[in-house]
Amino acid sequence: MNPFFNTDAATLSPIALFLQADFVVKGVMFGLLAASIWTWAIIFSFWRKLGRTRKATEKFEHDFWKADDVDAFYKTRAEEDLPSARVFAAGVAEWRRSTQGSVIDRAGTRERLATTMGAAVANEIDKLSDRLNVLATVGSVAPFVGLFGTVWGIMRSFTSIASQQNTSLAVVAPGIAEALFATAIGLFAAIPAVIAYNRFSHSINRIEARLNRFADGFHATLSRQLDRER
Repeated sequence: MNPFFNTDAATLSPIALFLQADFVVKGVMFGLLAASIWTWAIIFSFWRKLGRTRKATEKFEHDFWKADDVDAFYKTRAEEDLPSARVFAAGVAEWRRSTQGSVIDRAGTRERLATTMGAAVANEIDKLSDRLNVLATVGSVAPFVGLFGTVWGIMRSFTSIASQQNTSLAVVAPGIAEALFATAIGLFAAIPAVIAYNRFSHSINRIEARLNRFADGFHATLSRQLDRER
């Protein structure tokens, strides 16, 4: 018989350890398993989203720097669902607002362009980072939740010793095994969350740096255009 599905706790079957645990420990285990499933769902979602964003952003920027006409590029590409496209659109919108009058405040226009595109970059990074805090929370809290289940299970084992007045391992071992299993589930939920959080944070920081470089380059392009405006 497969030991995984064995209901005898002596076999260290996860199912047996769960079924024979105290209701409090069961609640801890169930919560940690739910957190683990949620964590892996976020990991796969982030992995796909960041991969698509990185490739699409590289292509958008490559096409932008090859374009000869910014206005024509704006008409065809500004509506794309990309962080770099929205930063670009924000810069063009501010440029048009600042240069539509008969008198142009060059210093003020440059400052407003920098502020507008900087705010657009920050807004895009906030969107990309959505739910990343869940990974940080699971990674930091899950071990302590598992430890709570462990402490509760060990307390239950000591209660069994007191009630049966028997200190043999046959009395205390099942409760301790169930308790330690709660800690294992907590680590199972926390370790992938911490690794994924660090990896995704690094990827988002790289995307932010790329967006800032794009915004700076576009700002320089508009600044040169501003010098040619009368």
